[in-house]
Formats: sequence, structure tokens, C-alpha cells
Amino acid sequence: MPVVSLWLPIVLSAVIVMIGSSVVWMALKYENAEWKPIPGEDQLREVVRKLNLKVPGQYIFPHMMGEGGAQAAMKKVEEGPNGVLLLRKPAKWSMAPMLTQAFIYYLVVSFFVAYVTSHALGVGAPYLKVFQIAGASGFMAYGLALVQEAIWFGRTWTSTVKSLFSALIYACLTAGTFGWLWPR
Repeated sequence: MPVVSLWLPIVLSAVIVMIGSSVVWMALKYENAEWKPIPGEDQLREVVRKLNLKVPGQYIFPHMMGEGGAQAAMKKVEEGPNGVLLLRKPAKWSMAPMLTQAFIYYLVVSFFVAYVTSHALGVGAPYLKVFQIAGASGFMAYGLALVQEAIWFGRTWTSTVKSLFSALIYACLTAGTFGWLWPR
């Protein structure tokens, strides 16, 4: 079955996931607690400003290939603190660009869900079979990369599990939409 024939579930599932994401972040708020304020935020901002780091940029400390080689870095890791710093460029605050990018991301995920599901199932597949394939591929797209962040970059497992739960919600919304609108 051509993926283009699934344009309606692709677009509608992206819209539904966008709404679902808004509910998760603005009403349920269970992921919000993972983003804690930094005591002395103004001092940290001043130090980062003085370092004249490339913005936007991502930084890890200690840097394993930094001055002194791997042994010096390992000593720094043992001493702590260790972390990842993500910097955005200064800009007037606006949710519009981020919401637009999120919607495009949901469309891309839905497109690949359609691609996988259309190759696994044909026209007339039962709702639950469509839900199963679309849900599994949607969950992989929305969630599994987060585990790498926990393993390699220190994202907390609590935060990862909460985000995986959100990914499951988004996958179920996607799967339900595909099951509902699957060609009969």
C-alpha cells in the first residue's frame, strides 16, 4: 500500500500528538518536576558568559580528551561534578518556533509509522493489528533514543522513565489514529 494513501492518519495523528503533548506538559505536568532551578543561577550565567562559549552549543565536563589526557579526565570524573551543558542563543522568548518544529517532528514520526505499518499490513487490516504495529513503531520513534541520554550523558533515570511514559502516550495516540483511519 502506498504511504501517500495514509496522508490523513499521518497529518491527524501529528495534530492529536501535538494536543496530547500540550496536555502532558501543561495539565499533567509530571515531567516538569525534572527541570530544577539552579541555586545561584545569576552567578552561573555570569560565569558562562565570561567563558565566551560558542552559542548555541553543547558541552560536556570534564571533557575526556581535555588537557592532561584520559587519566586526568578520569580523576576529574571521580572528583565531580560532571555534567552536560546545552546552550541556546539569546533571543526574544517565543514558543512559536519550538511548537512549529515539534509539529514537523510529529509529522515525520507519523510518516515513518505509516511507512512501517503500510509495509507490514495491507488494506483491511484489523484495528488491533494496526494499533500494534503503529504503536510499537511510534514508541520506538518517540522514546527509545532517550535511553541513550541516560546511559551516556547523565539524564536521570527518573526523568527518562517519565519521558518514556509520555512516549507511550504519544505512541498510543498515533496508533489509535492509524487504527481508526486505516483503509478498509
